[in-house]
Amino acid sequence: MTTGAHPTSEPELGPEDEQPLPSLAEQMADQLGGWRGLVESSIPVVVFVIANIVGTLRPAVIASVAVALLIAGLRLAQRRPVRHAVNGLFGIAIGAAIAWRTGDERDFYLPGILYGIGYGLALLLSAALKQPLVGWIWSVLVAKGRSEWRDDPRLVRTFTQLTVLWGVVWLAKVGVQAGLYLAHQDTALGVARLALGYPPYALLLLITVWTVRRVTRENAPQPLPGA
Repeated sequence: MTTGAHPTSEPELGPEDEQPLPSLAEQMADQLGGWRGLVESSIPVVVFVIANIVGTLRPAVIASVAVALLIAGLRLAQRRPVRHAVNGLFGIAIGAAIAWRTGDERDFYLPGILYGIGYGLALLLSAALKQPLVGWIWSVLVAKGRSEWRDDPRLVRTFTQLTVLWGVVWLAKVGVQAGLYLAHQDTALGVARLALGYPPYALLLLITVWTVRRVTRENAPQPLPGA
């Protein structure tokens, strides 16, 4: 015998029920790993540059890898997130292995240069194909997998422009490093690796978060007067 009751269903969430996006500061801190992440990711490169100036290649390689391992170990021991430490350790290890094998200290920076060229070209290609990579990264890291921006022409245009900006800046900074690499300017290359590492990344991230949040706010429906 039926009671006539309708099966219950999950209530739909309205815009007011959605969780707000993290603040600009929170998003930047997460992507950069905070001040500690910034410092820790730079220490192995600083150690390599200094050790290579005062000594020879192999001690510099050993010192930089040892410091990267120590940083990762400390994070594990303190039960802190190790994503940035592992990424840094991976990059340091590859560069160190190539430099150790070739005996040329500038090869320590070669993986980063090649990665930067590939990343910059991938960004520009994604923009040309109308699939801006910055938009998809935003979906994964900020929008919890949602991709409603694909249905908003203004956001698609915004993410495309931001993707082109990222690609151009990325190729410009890696171009400087590639020039120093080809000119065998090993010490200058190490300094450029540090100076052109996080500062441009942080600036691009700031521009991206601010721009997308501004466009999103402008696109949000305005409440009716008296509502």
